[in-house]
Amino acid sequence: MDATGIPRASSSDEYVPFWSMGAPAKGEFHCSDCGYGVTVHTKLPRCPMCGGDAWERTDWHPFTRERHTL
Repeated sequence: MDATGIPRASSSDEYVPFWSMGAPAKGEFHCSDCGYGVTVHTKLPRCPMCGGDAWERTDWHPFTRERHTL
């Protein structure tokens, strides 16, 4: 992670980058301590559930909701 709190790429596929509270971010994230999810457009907050300060980016899936036929 660099000085701004933004994670750097890793060569390992098992590496999960953590984002620091206060880092500029946009998207969906989950608290690395309790799993609480947030959607942010400016910067990452402190987790309102547990007070954690490290976040994991949630993978974006454009078609996560399945349509059910009647």
